Amino acid sequence: MNVSLYQAASALSANERWQDAIAQNISASSVPGYKKQDISFSAVESGLQAQASSQGGRPAQWVQPLSQVQTNFSQGELQATRKATDMAIQGPGFFEVQRPDGSLAYTRDGEFGISARGELVTKSGYPVQGQGGPITIDPNNSNPITVTERGDVVQGSDVRGRIKLMDFNNPALLVQSGGGLFSAAQPGLQPFPANNSTVRSGYIEAANTSTMREMTDLIAVMRSSEANQRIIQVQDERMGKVISELGA
Repeated sequence: MNVSLYQAASALSANERWQDAIAQNISASSVPGYKKQDISFSAVESGLQAQASSQGGRPAQWVQPLSQVQTNFSQGELQATRKATDMAIQGPGFFEVQRPDGSLAYTRDGEFGISARGELVTKSGYPVQGQGGPITIDPNNSNPITVTERGDVVQGSDVRGRIKLMDFNNPALLVQSGGGLFSAAQPGLQPFPANNSTVRSGYIEAANTSTMREMTDLIAVMRSSEANQRIIQVQDERMGKVISELGA
């Protein structure tokens, strides 16, 4: 086996996944509450040959570092909007919303509004869940809406509900489902109330991406890809020369 070719091809494959993550981060950098995708590589020495098994079976030929893409849930910058129905979470946790099929999803995008039925909803029209279900605003009450740090939605002197904030024992198991939403379908996930977090009304959480950092990483990916392409080209030329000379 030509190990150099195998290593270079594996590096190109990893660079492709890294480039996909960068492209997603750049395209979603203006989406409130977006959480960036990070790629990590295992610390396995490239080309390391595995030990033979005690049962006498054939050893693995070569071990290559593995790459893994994970969501970075670090807090994004809070941006003031002065709109009462815009909300940001200070601390860990997620807003809980209900999809049209009745399933629950979770988001950090607090750019909410009021539907025609008076419900507090996301930009996609999904009802935001309170402690007792969807939060409904009284259309006959002309008093302004305020939201406390505890998440109480108050209309005049009437408390219309409390925003439900949820967190998970292992947020890394959450799956992105589009539109800034996450699904909690993995069996290992255990939800619990995010009691230590607060709600900031009149703010939204910006994406936790840095366009400048992503562009710098993109340049690094391009340089790495070019180097590995050159390795493949050199090895191909070397093998062609060997075959030509030995076959003569």
